[in-house]
Amino acid sequence: MRTQFKAQCAALALLAFGTMTSQAAETLHVVTFGGAFEAAAKKAWMDPFTQATGTQFSLESYDGGLAKLSAMEQAKNTTWDLIDLETNDAITGCDEGLLQKFDKKSLGNTSDFIPGSLSDCAVASMVWSTVYAYDTSKLKSAPSTVNDFFDTQKFPGKRGLRKSPKVTLEWALIADGVDAKDVYKVLGTPAGVDRAFKKLDTIKKDIVWWESGAQAPQLLADGAVVMVQAYNGRIDDAVRKDHKPFKSVWDAQVYDFEWWAIPTGAKNADMAAKFIVSQAQPKASADLSKYIAYAPPRKEAVALVDKQRLADMPTAPANFKRAVQINANFWADNADAINKRFQVWLTQ
Repeated sequence: MRTQFKAQCAALALLAFGTMTSQAAETLHVVTFGGAFEAAAKKAWMDPFTQATGTQFSLESYDGGLAKLSAMEQAKNTTWDLIDLETNDAITGCDEGLLQKFDKKSLGNTSDFIPGSLSDCAVASMVWSTVYAYDTSKLKSAPSTVNDFFDTQKFPGKRGLRKSPKVTLEWALIADGVDAKDVYKVLGTPAGVDRAFKKLDTIKKDIVWWESGAQAPQLLADGAVVMVQAYNGRIDDAVRKDHKPFKSVWDAQVYDFEWWAIPTGAKNADMAAKFIVSQAQPKASADLSKYIAYAPPRKEAVALVDKQRLADMPTAPANFKRAVQINANFWADNADAINKRFQVWLTQ
């Protein structure tokens, strides 16, 4: 009851704040990965926040990374108020002073958050996953494991992969016989990195690379690939909205949190913090699942998600049997070195 009362008070305070500021509404400049997630976040969180406070949103899309944010900070001209981050960038950005510290007490009951979904500088917005998908109308037999993704004899044709070593190398090791729980122990050794690239060599000539999340389902729809690595929400969006006959393969899915953080020097930092608090409330957190198959990072919110919809989530029991949680600390420590090797490998 006390938690519910606090939530009601917070909601009333937010509405009162909106009434006071509606005549001088601010604009939050937000950068996200765009596409289906941005559209879902707008419906679930941004539009209600605008209705409550009068605050408008200016949206910009990017493909991740901290280069532009770092350049802004060095120039002392930060134009972003809120940024959507992958975990390793949230860790690195905090360590390098590119992100402001966040007052976790403002969120209320922090023990309700899934372990690992709160950090010093960022708050998890949802749980998402990298899977692979295929077109059920074009394959006579259905692939079911990550090994099938690497088996071009049994399943001839092109494979779509994100132009990044992250997840791709994890999959290569699992397909080469490494147990999912041991992936980062192996990948953390020079021999393990060699092994992953050697396995990737076996399908190199059949790879079609993509860089923007929207390209993944499009490659599948165009028939340019027979299987594609993709964000699970992108595939779900293509199935639900565009009625594509796609099916996700959850074996060895690599799941992660998505994060909201406020850049150092943000001009509307206080309003950005209020937005983070508002979208982190249980109902708002659960509302995202109405529009995209990403799971809430709060236990109380999970109970508010439609049971049928839960089956499409990365954390559904049937989908979670051989899941791998991205080791963000590993990638924060090793991304530069492995990326350099990856770039060289691409040219060989």
